[in-house]
Amino acid sequence: MSSQYLTLYKMIVLYMLKRSSDRLSKAQIYDFILDNEYTNFLTLQEVFGELAESELITETSEGNRTYLMMTPAGEEALGFFGNRINPAIKEQIDLYFKENGMKMIDDTSINAYYKKTAENEYTAYLSAREGGSSIIDISIPLFTEPMAESVCDNWRKKNQDIYQYIMKELM
Repeated sequence: MSSQYLTLYKMIVLYMLKRSSDRLSKAQIYDFILDNEYTNFLTLQEVFGELAESELITETSEGNRTYLMMTPAGEEALGFFGNRINPAIKEQIDLYFKENGMKMIDDTSINAYYKKTAENEYTAYLSAREGGSSIIDISIPLFTEPMAESVCDNWRKKNQDIYQYIMKELM
């Protein structure tokens, strides 16, 4: 693959991260880039790898999702090379964020996953983020996988009520 195209794909990823008010999951970026047929999955994997290796992005794994955030070096690189993105592509990205903004925020702001942590023990990890910062992180040890699944499902459905209850009780 030509380095010119790899640079373009890197700038598209960085532009999407800059355009976002918070972190984005790899899946959200895949959805946009692959749906618009800019490149293929393997090339995009290479792009993510090179961006991370160059410390232009950071990757954080939570459960089965990987989230990306742009570093200051990534901002600088986008400033230098962002003009390589065709204005029509930028417009398409902006429209994508406009149409999917709340869904994208919801996908990254409320997290719930669990892991097997010992024999007959699972831990559910629950979190909520706002404006790029964590507002609550909870880990709960549980005895069965169905219990862990239930806790995660209920956090996704009732996180606001639970957060309000906790804050009310603590204040």
